[in-house]
Amino acid sequence: MESSSSSSLSIWEFIVIIFLRPLLAIAFVLSLITLGWLLAWKMVLVHVPLVQEVFGLKKKPIRSKPQTGRLSKIYSQIHSTPISPST
Repeated sequence: MESSSSSSLSIWEFIVIIFLRPLLAIAFVLSLITLGWLLAWKMVLVHVPLVQEVFGLKKKPIRSKPQTGRLSKIYSQIHSTPISPST
């Protein structure tokens, strides 16, 4: 009789096997994934320009277009010199 009573599981052992062990296993796997993501983020992903642009980490400086054409040089000279009224 003792062999049959020792092989049966108590309620606590049943709860541990059915609920607690799978939850701990899932928590362990998720913590490894999170730790791996954080390490990859800090070491590699922050330096990738595409990731910087998507997450808004690096502001692009606004630069004006360089004057390359002949007409743009003429127009910039016209606007830079003040027009004096002739009397």
